[in-house]
Amino acid sequence: MATNPTNARPAPDKVLVQIADYVDGYKVKSKLAFNTARLALIDSLGCGFEALSYPACTKLLGPLVPGTVVPNGAKVPGTPFELDPVTATFNLGALVRWLDFNDAFYGKTVIHPSDNIAGILMAADHLSRVRAAGRKPPLTMREVLEAVIKAYEIQGGLALENGFTAVGLDHTLLVKIATCPVVAKLLGGTREEIANALSNAWVDGHAIAAFRRKPNTGSRKSWAAGDAGARGVWLALLTMRGEMGYPSALTAKTWGFYDVLFKGKPFRFQRPFGSYIMENVLFKIPYPTAFHGQSGVEAAIKLHPLVKDRLDDIKRVEVKCHNSTMVILDKKGPLHNPADRDHCMQYMMAVGMIYGTMTAEHYEDHIAADPRIDALRAKMRLSESARYEREYHDPAKRTNANSIQVFFKDGTKTPLSEVLYPLGHRRRRRAGVPALVKKFEVNVARVFASKQRDAILEACLDQKKLEAMPVNGFVDLMAL
Repeated sequence: MATNPTNARPAPDKVLVQIADYVDGYKVKSKLAFNTARLALIDSLGCGFEALSYPACTKLLGPLVPGTVVPNGAKVPGTPFELDPVTATFNLGALVRWLDFNDAFYGKTVIHPSDNIAGILMAADHLSRVRAAGRKPPLTMREVLEAVIKAYEIQGGLALENGFTAVGLDHTLLVKIATCPVVAKLLGGTREEIANALSNAWVDGHAIAAFRRKPNTGSRKSWAAGDAGARGVWLALLTMRGEMGYPSALTAKTWGFYDVLFKGKPFRFQRPFGSYIMENVLFKIPYPTAFHGQSGVEAAIKLHPLVKDRLDDIKRVEVKCHNSTMVILDKKGPLHNPADRDHCMQYMMAVGMIYGTMTAEHYEDHIAADPRIDALRAKMRLSESARYEREYHDPAKRTNANSIQVFFKDGTKTPLSEVLYPLGHRRRRRAGVPALVKKFEVNVARVFASKQRDAILEACLDQKKLEAMPVNGFVDLMAL
């Protein structure tokens, strides 16, 4: 007769302990990481300010129940809303990600680590207002930046060697996983409470990627990160009320994350947690494209002067990519909405060659109606380059390469246009940072009048001043 397995509670899973130890005890000392975190913060806020121009996004914003008043609520930048931190996280998270213009990082799972900023900033703002109301010192923006660095590292460290997308999960589950423990720490959580919060995030329901892939690509992909971040904040808040944790959330036989959702495989890690992801993050600076489309659009725009007057003479267009581009962005047939178009390499490259630029406006219906775009898409053939794929995963290089060459009916052809490192890559920081700052300045000017705009820029462009600011004072700068 079989005996029942023991019901003794095991020690917490190793991964829970590793992450809790990192969040609770690691001191970020890298000046580069803090400087890059400030750039990530302002770039993400700027992306949100641009998204305010799109009704498809703004219709989702505000309290769930109109007229709700939240004492010491978090203020959503660029809006008049003062909300509970969970709803505020969804609001800001949807804004930051709406145009797919915020930063990214590569690995077995492609991620957008700045998706964590919404939860961290909104939770810190709420907590700072509560503390200020009780005559206690609010959190500082340096504490926020350190939390952001750690969230980037957790999300990126998990994404580098583990294929969450490959098993059908949406990559935004890692936003929840990274946001939850760092918010628990900001809320005053102990190492044990941080691990408890994280365990709840792992056993939580996780989004599947159907809404991000053909033939179902749609606008949920623009608010999924806000949803995941909000869930992470909520679980951290529950933990700080005393909610218990689940020590073998990952490793429990049959019922744990590994067995249920990861084909029984434990997580692999390429490097110990530090500040690597923040230091090497890829910013999306000139073009609001899917991560893998950045260098492709740049390469296509280089050909604009050579092809703009010869579109009817084009016979075929050869595009070389790495594997992730092929899986995610190689899309033929009708494109049904802006979310569909910004995940189609052929569409993005066609726009670049025809118009010589690429903006969020180019994904809208009135531009998509230009018959030249689909005609050019039909002539494109994407294929995988073994070198691009190898160097994309090489930690010493981490290229994000694409190339394009146009062949004409008369037998002539353009030169090969190849971009290995897009402008937002760490290897191009000298040119990239001024362009990123300019992007932020343009986006701030979209929303704020001159006096408020100048105050925002003064705070955001000065590292020492920003780090010293109270969180609620910083967020107040951007309230309407």
